[in-house]
Amino acid sequence: MRVAIFSDVSTVLNSARIILPLVTSTRNGLEIMNILLRLAQAAGLSLALTAAAFADEPLKIATSAGPVGQLASFAAKLAKEKGQDVKIVELSDWVALNEVVNSGDVDANLFQHATYLALQNKQRGFNLVQIDKVGVIAPVGLFSKKVKSLEEIKSGDSVAIPNEPLNGARGLILLERAGLIKLTPGKGFSVSKFDIIENPKNLKIVELDPAQTYRSLDDVTLALVNITYLIPAGGDPKSALIIDRTVDDGLVLRFTARPDKKDDPRLKAFIQVFNSPEVKKFIEEKIPAFIPAGFNS
Repeated sequence: MRVAIFSDVSTVLNSARIILPLVTSTRNGLEIMNILLRLAQAAGLSLALTAAAFADEPLKIATSAGPVGQLASFAAKLAKEKGQDVKIVELSDWVALNEVVNSGDVDANLFQHATYLALQNKQRGFNLVQIDKVGVIAPVGLFSKKVKSLEEIKSGDSVAIPNEPLNGARGLILLERAGLIKLTPGKGFSVSKFDIIENPKNLKIVELDPAQTYRSLDDVTLALVNITYLIPAGGDPKSALIIDRTVDDGLVLRFTARPDKKDDPRLKAFIQVFNSPEVKKFIEEKIPAFIPAGFNS
């Protein structure tokens, strides 16, 4: 006798509807019916075991090292108290943070805003998406180890800004707000150093990897530093000569995942925990330089 192996319960039952009318008139009909019943039970058990294994698999979230990692770890602790296992993976390489999501090594990440995500999707061929409106804004500021105020900036001084378009633009906008340069009007966060139309002090604009701008303060007079990098390096946000605390939807660091992961019930459950008064309070009290955004309360 040949016995077919079925992948799920519905396949077994549909096959049974076809086979049963054919076999009931044969002396082997009862035997075949028993086989089909055992197959259905086995398929049901297999599906149940698979579902249980999936439920027990920890959710993996990649974050940038430092304050955002601390925030994610706090939310993971809250999730653990509710019975959900969440593993936080901290990385310092922003490109790697998206690569591990794209490859499926982790389920989602938390470190980037929509503008940076769009740039990464375009440059690296990703198709990652933001999952929810809740998140946090990481301010940027102009810092110096050589001067105590913007008025001390001299002709020919060098200024480091990130070579990443959006945060580089934020640096230029802060320089304009400080009265040090003037930019082409109306371009918003799309400005670059080529949009400097007035530079009375002949400042030298140096573009560096975002992670390097704080370290460059030993060499340059002024640097635009993202708080995400400043705090882990031992910098004090209060020492900024000028800081940008703009609340803009495009600046919110949000959970990002592959499209096939966005409806993962584990991810949705964790985001629900993240979007809580406890996490918002953690931001306000433990990492006050950051700005909570998109919270329900």
